[in-house]
Amino acid sequence: MELQKITDKVIIVTGAGSGLGKAVSRKLSENGAKVILWDIKKEQLDLLVNELVSSDHVVKSMLIDVSSESEVKDGILQVEQEFKRIDGLINCAGIDVTKPIEEMTISEWDRVVGVDLRGPFLTSKFAYEKMITQKGGHIINVISTAAKRAWPNASVYHAVKWGLLGFTYSLLAEGRKYNIKVTAVIPGGMKTPFLLERFPDIDIGTLQDPENVAEAIFEALSFPPQSNIAEVMILPMKETSWP
Repeated sequence: MELQKITDKVIIVTGAGSGLGKAVSRKLSENGAKVILWDIKKEQLDLLVNELVSSDHVVKSMLIDVSSESEVKDGILQVEQEFKRIDGLINCAGIDVTKPIEEMTISEWDRVVGVDLRGPFLTSKFAYEKMITQKGGHIINVISTAAKRAWPNASVYHAVKWGLLGFTYSLLAEGRKYNIKVTAVIPGGMKTPFLLERFPDIDIGTLQDPENVAEAIFEALSFPPQSNIAEVMILPMKETSWP
């Protein structure tokens, strides 16, 4: 099987400033893609832009809150106007509030839903509209093994990730007629700030490098045109909670 090159493809990565988003952005840039970095943290974006530009990669950074309809819509429009197309969208942005439901506030619930479920809906909707007109594209939603199981004190995270998995398959069914590929990427625990900052006592030895998951995303984007990877799960060898 011969993988397709992604050279000069225009690809948006949300949550690009850290963790998996950063690893994905580096991988795509190294392989010649024009990467559009979306995040809400300017300092992290600036550091990544400086790193990638110094290696002669084509990148553009944008401060975008994916839960904001106006910001996402305007951001997609800016990418269209500057690059004339959108070949890929990688939804990496995500947050969580780890609390039992009796302690979780409604505003906390709404904030997680806004970023983790509303966000991929908004980015996918507006990018999808462009992909229809150009007769193709690829949307990849980074989900979690939280969409396959459940544990205590994670009700909102399970809700959004199960919902995002369903949304991804629905979008896959709708996108076929427009030659739009859609993929659900389901990573197990990674050595990223998302886990390490919230769980400082976690055993790092049971986690995987985000670069490994970035490699899977790259391969999904590079798959031959007549095939689509609908779902891929990447687990650390030492993760004991799955399956």
